[in-house]
Amino acid sequence: MRVVVVGATGNVGLGVLRRLSREPEVEIVGVARRVPAEDAPPPYAGVSWHAIDIAADSAVHELTRAFAGADAVISLAWLLQPNHDERVLAATNVGGLRHVLEAAVAASVPHVLVASSVGAYSQGPKRRRVDETWPTGSIASSHYGRHKARIERMLDAFELAHPGVLLTRIRPGLVMNPRAGADLVRLFVGHLVPVRWLTRVPLPILPMPPRAVSQVVHVDDLGDAFWRALDRRAGGAFNIAAEPVVGPDEVAEVLGARWVPVRIAPVRGAIWLAWQLHLIRLDPGWLDIATSVPVMSTDRARAELGWAPTVDAVDALREAIRGVADHEIQPGSPHLGRRSRTRAQ
Repeated sequence: MRVVVVGATGNVGLGVLRRLSREPEVEIVGVARRVPAEDAPPPYAGVSWHAIDIAADSAVHELTRAFAGADAVISLAWLLQPNHDERVLAATNVGGLRHVLEAAVAASVPHVLVASSVGAYSQGPKRRRVDETWPTGSIASSHYGRHKARIERMLDAFELAHPGVLLTRIRPGLVMNPRAGADLVRLFVGHLVPVRWLTRVPLPILPMPPRAVSQVVHVDDLGDAFWRALDRRAGGAFNIAAEPVVGPDEVAEVLGARWVPVRIAPVRGAIWLAWQLHLIRLDPGWLDIATSVPVMSTDRARAELGWAPTVDAVDALREAIRGVADHEIQPGSPHLGRRSRTRAQ
């Protein structure tokens, strides 16, 4: 089986490569704007690499050649910075996926799997679970959510236009990758905020809105979900998240802090101001997602894919925070030393 992974060097790509590399019958082709060195260690070793910028005008031609003979394409590429310039973000997040889909059709790829997100969902309940039929209109104040909603509409149109191509949408919660701590700092925090104290000094208090409730999943469990959907040729949408749901109590537990409930408005205002001043790279749309999107049911993935997380949500969060504090990065990653205009692929 020949599988092409687009955005293979990024956060989710690492988990997908690790999972696919365990299958001896799978030939892995990796696509990324920056590719690992030839002597890079696993999971980059043994992958046939293509350096392609999926936002470029030449991308469809280059991707079509990379997709030749593929049994499946997994599309993971996503740009999170510079989040002060949405035009640049959309060129990769929306335009790039359009190029991937066009190339998949041109290369006669029979199965396409795309990383969507819990962030694609419209505002919904926090006290009950929703399935994959919940509307995917996202949260208007989040550039991440707007782009995820746009690709959901693109995928709807693709399914209608190309019924012979099996299309799978994986909608994970927040992805916890302990080997991408340095990337997470660069993408969301920036170099002005000290983070090394996170696992060394307990936080006295954690001011956090009660509705800031999120679902998370360990990157390796997400990689397994992609493999299971690929191996079983399962089409449609699948919610992927670990238990328990992560709220202020769980975050406070991991940080060794006492949770102090606060209103959303002042927290959002503080994040907005720090973002506008370029003190942090986290924009307020991420808080809007955490306080607005619904809690997902993962029943379909468990029943149809036989999927179940191996790392619970609190442990996954704890591992990721440790990775952030230690600025961890996967050995051999082409992201080593990068400081700006970072792609989350």
